Amino acid sequence: MVRAVICLDMSLKHFLQFNDFSREEYEYLFERARWIKQEFKAYRQYWPLTDRTLAMIFDKSSTRTRLSFEAGMHQLGGAAIYLSTRDTQLGRGEPVEDAARVISRMVDLVMIRTFQHETVQHFAQYSRVPVINGLTDEYHPCQIMSDIFTYMEHRGRIEGKTVAWIGDSNNMCNTWLQAAEIFNFKVNVSTPPGYDIDPAQIGLAGSLHYEKFVSPHEAVAGVDLVTTDVWTSMGFEAEAEQRKNDFAEFCVDAEMLALAKKDALFMHCLPAHRGEEVSAEVLDGPQSVVWDEAENRLHTQKALMEYLLLGKLETAT
Repeated sequence: MVRAVICLDMSLKHFLQFNDFSREEYEYLFERARWIKQEFKAYRQYWPLTDRTLAMIFDKSSTRTRLSFEAGMHQLGGAAIYLSTRDTQLGRGEPVEDAARVISRMVDLVMIRTFQHETVQHFAQYSRVPVINGLTDEYHPCQIMSDIFTYMEHRGRIEGKTVAWIGDSNNMCNTWLQAAEIFNFKVNVSTPPGYDIDPAQIGLAGSLHYEKFVSPHEAVAGVDLVTTDVWTSMGFEAEAEQRKNDFAEFCVDAEMLALAKKDALFMHCLPAHRGEEVSAEVLDGPQSVVWDEAENRLHTQKALMEYLLLGKLETAT
């Protein structure tokens, strides 16, 4: 028998960037994700969000984000509605605040995947229901939540470990740096000249949890986890050829990965370009956990949606 007790604090919460939540909240979410995944794998029905509806607003195309949120909401007993800005009034100039006021009166939860982070913030400001950042140019908190959960599944606690970020200082890099401060681990950041991180934009408290390296090989030496992303994110396609030249020495291949600890893991949020930011040998190799990482978007986001709508639950079996 499962007993669920709703937490008394049900104030409206949003998940717009990783540092919106405390470490205590993440510890709770990871435990819930573990249990939800366990139930899913055992084919045990769990429908806490019956009659709840998620609106998914996409300004950027996606595979994993749409599938994980849509399937996740259905698996929790709710419904998910896909809205593309190309097919709605948002794509025809309707003010974000007007859309937020209307949409949030018809659904229980909103996920937005868009370009500028200010769009998500502005929507949340006028929303009557929780808003989740499914990805912006600046942050990707749902992915990093999945990544840390995946690391914990394979290696235990991430506190005190070292992560090497190789490549562009993009939304993934920014979110890893926020996570490092919350979970007390270190990120070795190696980016080409001209693609450096902006600590002020990320809102970092200090420099204790990261170190910058010119050489990606030096950044990877002795670390517990190596991770990267595509060199050209959506919205930067015009820079693709220039970026290929600038990032030519930043491919995570077997030679580079060998400099990390022998049991180091490799992660990539996908989709990956084999032969560019990562070699096929690494992506498909024994240290790669990219497929677990992708699947865990489903389970961690189910825990997130449950938390935003129901608060903390006490589970007994």
